[in-house]
Amino acid sequence: MNRNLNFIVLIFICSITVSCFDPSKPNYQFFPNMYESVGYGTYDESEAFNNGVEAQLPVEGTISRGWIPYEFEDTNEGYDLAKLNLLSPIKNNNENLAKGKELYGVYCAVCHGAKGDGQGILMKREKFLGIPSYADRDITEGSIYHVLMYGKNLMGSHASQVDAKERWQISAYAMSLREKLIK
Repeated sequence: MNRNLNFIVLIFICSITVSCFDPSKPNYQFFPNMYESVGYGTYDESEAFNNGVEAQLPVEGTISRGWIPYEFEDTNEGYDLAKLNLLSPIKNNNENLAKGKELYGVYCAVCHGAKGDGQGILMKREKFLGIPSYADRDITEGSIYHVLMYGKNLMGSHASQVDAKERWQISAYAMSLREKLIK
């Protein structure tokens, strides 16, 4: 009798186990967030930060990826040092000059003119006056890069529009325009 009762209980347990099995889902989820991810909305409040500030400051002394420090200060002395000591790390080839010409047309020609003579469309329409010709200025690739980085006088900084390589390409092209104007 005991044996029959054990057998009936075993059959009952097996039938319950098999009846609860769903082949479309795994039975056990060791990491449930791997199977059903938690959805977070943009700008939702989060318990991830103790002080309630979600935009945490980076660790002191770290720099973000891709950022290269620029050691010349935004002063007249920094400009003079860049003019004397800052040299272009890119090759002066046709590819870089072509890209520099393209960027110059977008960012510089409206004021400085397509030839670098200071006769851009904004100068002709008298929106900005006194834009110098490159032929009248004692400039170097380093000084042009510095001005693109920080701006000078009425010219604002272009550091947010063009990256470091593009600034060097524009500088190389501006120097090639200067050489044509001097001849």
